[in-house]
Amino acid sequence: MLLSLLRHLAALLTLPFCVGFSTAVLCFLQGSADLLEFWAAFGGGAALWLVTFALLPKPLWIYVLGHEATHALWTWLCGGRVKSFKVSGRGGHVNVSKTNALITLAPYFFPLYSLLWELLFWLGRWRWQWEPNSPVHHLGLGLTYAFHLTLTAYVLRIRQPDIVQEGAWFSAVSIGLGNVTVLLLALPPLVSAGTPLTGLSSGWEETGRWLDLLVRRLG
Repeated sequence: MLLSLLRHLAALLTLPFCVGFSTAVLCFLQGSADLLEFWAAFGGGAALWLVTFALLPKPLWIYVLGHEATHALWTWLCGGRVKSFKVSGRGGHVNVSKTNALITLAPYFFPLYSLLWELLFWLGRWRWQWEPNSPVHHLGLGLTYAFHLTLTAYVLRIRQPDIVQEGAWFSAVSIGLGNVTVLLLALPPLVSAGTPLTGLSSGWEETGRWLDLLVRRLG
């Protein structure tokens, strides 16, 4: 009972960050509206996936593989270890030595395949002198990010043990904040508007502005 109350309180305190970070993301999107080459490639990749998603069988095995691999990755990042890893067409399971909200909810906000695509291009730039920020690079990012969003939404229609474990309200706020944080870290370098730290700084500023507005309204 106490843990549930603490989660509800944490979710409530997190809401201003959701609003502030979302506002910062919108600012970066508005500022990059004239980058037609980038958005054409990114949007083309997203559209290609959406057509695939609508017309062909859902590649749930690939999604489940990424889902369980994300649990494993965040377990390692949090200092734990993976005891077993299993994926099949019917679902998957990873047995880990520790767990927390980040490990449990990471697959719903962390676009693993987009990160792998980005790492592939970093390797290509270093090893084979691939052109940085090419249309192919951006098209792949659009496709993999749309894959993450659509299949995450698709599986969330079904009762998920991860969500039950953390609670629906806490999970919803955490997943929302996680997704906008990923965008806030990724957008500035992609649209030549700074570094990931630029995005975080903008998010903190917008959050502070919303908190100040809230305090003045309540006062």
